[in-house]
Amino acid sequence: MLDVRRLQVLRAVVNSGTVTAAATHLGYTPSAVSQQIAALERQAGTPLFERVGRNVRPTAAGLLLAEHAALIGAAVARAESDLADLRAGRTGRLSVRYFATAGSTLVAPALARLRDTHPGARADLRLSDHEDPLQEVLRGDADLAVVVGPADREVGAGVHLVHLLDDPYAAVLPAGHPLAGADAVDLHELASEQWVGSEPPGPCLEPVVNACAAAGFTPDFVVQSEDYATAQGFVAAGLGIGLMPRLGLRAQHPGVVVRPVRNPEPVRAISAAVRRAALERPALVGLLDALRAAAADGVRPTGTPPTPAPQS
Repeated sequence: MLDVRRLQVLRAVVNSGTVTAAATHLGYTPSAVSQQIAALERQAGTPLFERVGRNVRPTAAGLLLAEHAALIGAAVARAESDLADLRAGRTGRLSVRYFATAGSTLVAPALARLRDTHPGARADLRLSDHEDPLQEVLRGDADLAVVVGPADREVGAGVHLVHLLDDPYAAVLPAGHPLAGADAVDLHELASEQWVGSEPPGPCLEPVVNACAAAGFTPDFVVQSEDYATAQGFVAAGLGIGLMPRLGLRAQHPGVVVRPVRNPEPVRAISAAVRRAALERPALVGLLDALRAAAADGVRPTGTPPTPAPQS
């Protein structure tokens, strides 16, 4: 294998015309330059220079390798520049995974903020509907994932959880329901109702089932829909009631009434899962800051000024 440093010495001799001039430019002794050229010739298996009087002239092989040395030098310079940009957060690609309701309320505004603070960064986005996006971070397939679950839970080595917000569930009732006029609904008041399910088995359903168990009953799911808009349609049609997270109720069906739930109030925690090794990248830290700001705006009462974009 050809030595890259020796190729650059070869290039200096070709450009300078003499070993002595190349040594001056490189800060080497002429003897050291000659030794580097001799070693490169042994690697190449062919002479790279021929002597013409007191000077040397590159052979065809010497000219060929000098051209490649120039290309290698340019590529290394570009690599160093690109690496400096990446370390400074000016460029880079982030692999981001998220679930549906986090897309419009957290990920979209966070990426808009990231574009302002790290305009050279790009995000590879993927919606993870059927798989817990945490698994992609654990496998190293994603740099960051927005996940449901508390930030203090145990996860695999090399992954860090950052709490973003707590998303409470609310009662979704048909407009003519007897509890539709209540300021809030005690959870036990829904024990005898038929239920419309809006969550698949997993971390989003667990807060609902656990809260109902604490209130002394198991919900009777008669209709199942893993889509909040469709589930609201079933509720509006009078097929049952439901508990749905606030982030999933941004687009409210006109035929339903949404009321707070208490005693107890189900809540799902939303966190960002990141690879610890990727936290050295300024763009990822910028995205985390942007997600925190978007989460703060997501729970902010309507009409409150948004959180300023973080400065990196």
